[in-house]
Amino acid sequence: MKTVPLHQVHVALGAKIVPFAGFEMPVRYSSDLDEHHAVRNNVGVFDVSHMGEFLVKGPKALDLIQKVSANDASALFDGKVQYSYLPNDTGGVVDDLLVYRIREDEYLLVVNASNIEKDWNWIQSKNSEGAQMENISDATCLFAVQGPNATATLQKLTTVDLTSMEYYTFQIGEMAGIPDVFISATGYTGSGGFEIYVPNQHAERMWNTIFEAGEEFGIKPIGLGARDTLRLEKGFCLYGNDVDDNTSPLEAGLGWVTKFTKNFNNSDSLKAQKEAGLNKKLVGFEMIDRGIPRGHYELCDAEGNKLGEVTSGTQSPTLQKGIGMGYVPVAHSKADSEIFIKVRDRLLKAKIVKLPFVKN
Repeated sequence: MKTVPLHQVHVALGAKIVPFAGFEMPVRYSSDLDEHHAVRNNVGVFDVSHMGEFLVKGPKALDLIQKVSANDASALFDGKVQYSYLPNDTGGVVDDLLVYRIREDEYLLVVNASNIEKDWNWIQSKNSEGAQMENISDATCLFAVQGPNATATLQKLTTVDLTSMEYYTFQIGEMAGIPDVFISATGYTGSGGFEIYVPNQHAERMWNTIFEAGEEFGIKPIGLGARDTLRLEKGFCLYGNDVDDNTSPLEAGLGWVTKFTKNFNNSDSLKAQKEAGLNKKLVGFEMIDRGIPRGHYELCDAEGNKLGEVTSGTQSPTLQKGIGMGYVPVAHSKADSEIFIKVRDRLLKAKIVKLPFVKN
């Protein structure tokens, strides 16, 4: 198991450490519920330095990104971020990722921790253009400062005007006296805030300074437990649960980042699937009966016939009811359709709802 550079800081803070994506990671410091509400209502900090970062440079950088990713990276401009995914050769998804345009011939790709080596090898295998690639994952720390008071906390540390930054943009500037920090108006919580990329040697200074700046707001460290409930309330997919090598990105609702105006890896077969019509869809559902849907619980019709299974599920701290996502046949995917979750041989009633579960 690998550890993030601030591992001992988290241990000293009393974090419960668990294995996740090949890393020893803090899952919680106090309680999942307390940390969830801290981010929704105030401000919290996640150490997500396990994530992967690749630089792609040179005159062929865009060509490579266009070939391996489904979204249209030619629409990016300097300082713009794009959500995308890497289609595989068999109709599934290698990974989902963020694409940052630093300048015309330089991009940053941010990938999931569990897929760093897999993604690197995959992109390299498609790099017939000879784009320059550099894996900076092990040299980079990433802190997600999320919540309504994230901007007020971080603005104390930089002259970059954070209030004017639009969602899915970034700037490179000084923060906490550290030069060339990537300040990204992105996150995985749906509560606003920023993701801060900083070289390992400055990580502890950045972490400590953020907590000093947020002291007046009661800023808290947040673990992976609350990260999961926060992202699920917003209907954000988690790779390995809701999308993977064997799930169709179109059935997963990623049609909005699948641009058939260009050719990309396996685009012809995905286009044919779209034209033929989808067989199933990833949907969100809320429990009507009392119960918590867990991963791999069966989704059934009223007669108990299996329709699919739960890909992500939890008790929503905000809604105080069970919520989840899973794939069902298109005929069962309309909002307000009744479905049942099989929990220990009991069928518990739920209904399909439009995502996100928690609106802004």
